[in-house]
Amino acid sequence: MMKITDAKVIVTCPGRNFVTLKIYTDEDLYGIGDATLNGREKAVVAYLEEHVIPCLIGMQADRIEDIWQYLYRGCYWRRGPVTMTAISAVDMALWDIKGKAAGMPVYQLLGGASRDGVMVYGHANGETLEETVEEVGKYIDMGYKAIRAQTGIPGLPSTYGVSGDKMFYEPANGALPSENVWSTEKYLTHAPKLFERLRETYGDEPHLLHDVHHRLTPIEAARLGKLLEPYRLFWMEDCVAADNQEGLRRVREHTVTPLAIGEIFNSIWNCKTLIEEQLIDYIRATVVHAGGITHLRQIAGFAALHHVRTGCHGATDLSPVCMGAALNFNLWVPNFGIQEYMRHTPETDAVFPHEYSFKDGYLHPGNKPGLGVDIDEKLAAKYPYQRAYLPINRLQDGTMWNW
Repeated sequence: MMKITDAKVIVTCPGRNFVTLKIYTDEDLYGIGDATLNGREKAVVAYLEEHVIPCLIGMQADRIEDIWQYLYRGCYWRRGPVTMTAISAVDMALWDIKGKAAGMPVYQLLGGASRDGVMVYGHANGETLEETVEEVGKYIDMGYKAIRAQTGIPGLPSTYGVSGDKMFYEPANGALPSENVWSTEKYLTHAPKLFERLRETYGDEPHLLHDVHHRLTPIEAARLGKLLEPYRLFWMEDCVAADNQEGLRRVREHTVTPLAIGEIFNSIWNCKTLIEEQLIDYIRATVVHAGGITHLRQIAGFAALHHVRTGCHGATDLSPVCMGAALNFNLWVPNFGIQEYMRHTPETDAVFPHEYSFKDGYLHPGNKPGLGVDIDEKLAAKYPYQRAYLPINRLQDGTMWNW
């Protein structure tokens, strides 16, 4: 029986903050898990160090399901992003250990590959329509078959998804939150023009995606979905805030544009109605915030019964550890849809050496035992934590709005 002997939390900032949990065993095997919660990293650090790690010492490392249930049911205060991110980190690390003990990549332990590679999408953005169209072309030239397109909006000084750095977009940009200004009217007038231009330029072949980022009401989102129908989007993401899952029903009633949501979900209960009543087409819950591989398997299995496919979040605030876990999950999961792939900086890639690789629009996790990702602790120590907040959003009259 392989037992957990120790665990520690590593915080590093090679361009942005990452939190990594490392679990040790009495058989000289260790596993790592991503515990990053963008803008609230230290909350998860405290949760792990003060409340989780003391409980793990002496537990059997191979009892992944039992440990998951212990951490979920045993804390009484269930769910929430901090708790579920901490549980996710433990879960990833234990799957990493199990894969190393078996001498297999994790996708083999899940049941083996269901496909040869994992289709991913990149992020193209520009201040103007012309610049965004050009950036989409660059992603096509790199081999991407799917591209998310975001553009600046005339009359607004800044827009979500648009940045000067076209490859390593990082929205957490200040020691205190920066403020953006939003106008739904300007956005609804301008956004469809982008996709009209993209189809005129690149034809029907590339998959095109767009992120609304929770900013519309259901009827506004329904209007946008209707306006985008001629351009056949792969999906329209986060068109409304899903605190009220019923809100997606109004959108679904008015448009056939595919709907994706779930990057801020942390359990199956956040998406139960959406999946059960087929109000979405893609569930975007991610390994690091939705309970790790163990719980994401439950969400995906439930989704498969209702013709909903996976589309895991994969922004730069998810470390290469999470990407390795997601790719092992994606290579196996039968109802896979697509994987978001925002590339990490060279500094981050050096801190987290990894096996996964990109080719012709697809990622593959590789065949290294476990998750296929490690952490260089000496290098990580050279990048100390820097407090960074995500922006906030206000309407033009000053009203707080969803960022």
